[in-house]
Amino acid sequence: MASTNVGPDTDSTAPRILVVDDEEHITELLAMALGYQGFEVERAATGREALDAVGRRSPDLIVLDVMLPDLDGFEVARRLRLDEGAATRVPVIFLTAKDATQDKVQGLRLGSDDYVTKPFSIEELIERVKAVLRRSSGAGAGESKLTFADLELDEETRDVWRDGRLIELTPTEYKLLRYLLANARRVLTRDQILEAVWDYTFAGNASVLETYISYLRQKIDATEPALIHTVRGVGYSLRLPR
Repeated sequence: MASTNVGPDTDSTAPRILVVDDEEHITELLAMALGYQGFEVERAATGREALDAVGRRSPDLIVLDVMLPDLDGFEVARRLRLDEGAATRVPVIFLTAKDATQDKVQGLRLGSDDYVTKPFSIEELIERVKAVLRRSSGAGAGESKLTFADLELDEETRDVWRDGRLIELTPTEYKLLRYLLANARRVLTRDQILEAVWDYTFAGNASVLETYISYLRQKIDATEPALIHTVRGVGYSLRLPR
């Protein structure tokens, strides 16, 4: 049965985190750590418990283990996305014991916002939770439009168009594209992008950037010419082909 843990500094306005893992020591540890950061935390041990918890009251973010005893995390996310509208999409951070690229790719296809590979650092996970919540809240968005070639991003509505075609992006994809557009024609290093988009203060996360660039390309560069370019040995640039 799911249970709710509230840290000493939480209140009724605190962001609500649903932690889903069948290993009780992990959910207890995360509930305690997130609670002391001011979050309200609910725990679930199975995929069905997680879906029931979301049905009762939608959280602000879900930390979701891939390997669950009934429905796996990917199936839970798939069902959540089927029931959600674009305006009510709940951010998801996957926990996975596998460091396989295919698992990460599958999670991103389902609209996850980040992933953490077990064993993980509690401090790192907390930073990722905070970063995803900042991205999903739209903090820092202005009331203007960014354009380059036939690509347009409206910071007020958070809509993105390419050649008149509306493109649906996850909160993380949106923030990544916004940063590339705001720095169009510039060559951005991987570290610059990670710091600006993921707010990472720790190293070793280049793979998450490469994966998101790949999926952003599939959406943005489905229309020619390609605008997102790799600068070998450096990073990426949003520009017209040379």
